[in-house]
Amino acid sequence: MIENEKIFELNSVCFAYQDETALKNINFNVIRGEKVSILGANGSGKTTLLRILSGLAFPQSGTFHAFGGELTKKSFDDDKVASSFHRKIGFIFQDSDAQLFCTSLREEIAFGPLQIGMADEEVRQRVSDVARLLGIELLLDKAPFNLSGGEKKKAAIAAVLALSPEVLILDEPTNGLDPRTTRFLVNLLLTLNKAGKTLITSTHNLELVHELSDRAVLFDEDHTIAADAPTAQILSDTSLLRRVNLVDESYRGGL
Repeated sequence: MIENEKIFELNSVCFAYQDETALKNINFNVIRGEKVSILGANGSGKTTLLRILSGLAFPQSGTFHAFGGELTKKSFDDDKVASSFHRKIGFIFQDSDAQLFCTSLREEIAFGPLQIGMADEEVRQRVSDVARLLGIELLLDKAPFNLSGGEKKKAAIAAVLALSPEVLILDEPTNGLDPRTTRFLVNLLLTLNKAGKTLITSTHNLELVHELSDRAVLFDEDHTIAADAPTAQILSDTSLLRRVNLVDESYRGGL
């Protein structure tokens, strides 16, 4: 492993949906093994950034480099390039229902490994290992749409972990979860990070940001980056957080 290896690098990236700006002149990088939080008010550009990092959208201007090479929409026309990239990235959507589509949880977890040609026995082992890790062994024969919100979140994460990605990208991972499931998820993410996974998390839950990240990137409402600094430094800057409309007057800052 290369020390301080940049696995993502965005230079002067801009993106818009028709005439609606989402990202403006974004300069941003991620070092392998980091845990980074993406913060900002609704509509500031956080999810669009995650989509670019996940290969689900591409800069309309500027450049995006990942794992040592530039990624563009054209480069993804090469199935080998697209497949290699997506095997390294695990994107967990805010809405778990957007990720779950198979008739049973067992099939859901097995789907990705089967698509990349993994042998049946290895797939069965992956399903078993991931289900045990997430404590969902008794749910494997249930239909995902019959699961609770917390169970669906675990199911979505299990399906991603079955491919053993290098990077986990999570959009509001604790939304709608009860405190017990939230704590389970945070502890799992920290364990995965200690095992070498890179974590990039978008969240409004400032009580968890200091656990989920050592570094925070704060978006302004004008779709630019207002600050990129150690998490503790950003959370303690109450005037900045209020200016970008992330907190109200009751917020007192700190950890």
